[in-house]
Amino acid sequence: MILLTVGSQLPFDRLARAVDLWCAETGRDDVIGQLGEPGPDGYRPRHYKWSAFMPPSELDKMLNDAQLIIAHAGMGSIISALRSAKPIVIMPRRASLGEHRNDHQVATAGRFAGRPGIYVAEDEIALPAALARAAEAQALNASLPPFADRTFTAPLRQFIFNGADDVRDTGEQVQQA
Repeated sequence: MILLTVGSQLPFDRLARAVDLWCAETGRDDVIGQLGEPGPDGYRPRHYKWSAFMPPSELDKMLNDAQLIIAHAGMGSIISALRSAKPIVIMPRRASLGEHRNDHQVATAGRFAGRPGIYVAEDEIALPAALARAAEAQALNASLPPFADRTFTAPLRQFIFNGADDVRDTGEQVQQA
């Protein structure tokens, strides 16, 4: 089963529509979506089951049962997937399309691109390829590691022990000018 979740704040019609098209094109019938309230003019998928909201206990069960998660690039969804050791395909909302207040999800997606078990689709055109990469990794039994990689933890460790003045994105020490 594949779980699609767009968070609880806003619907994400572009992602819901792209997954619906992907289901229609691939014949997938095992997607379940939590899409938020679409409103009278919002998108309502025809090729997968969906609901506006799921109680937290039901969503947790779906997360645990899913083989793959598809989501907006929200930290709650990403953390939930990592905590459940599930691969996740994320697509950021875009402020220019009226999907969010700003483009922080674009930055989040960029930051997580290339991390094991996280597949980024910049837009609906890139979504099928990201889903294919996730499926290929699953077929190879590539699972999420139990710990974050060193390029992520080294700067955190350095910050904890040395403070903010000498932490660079790469984890190297730098002198402040």
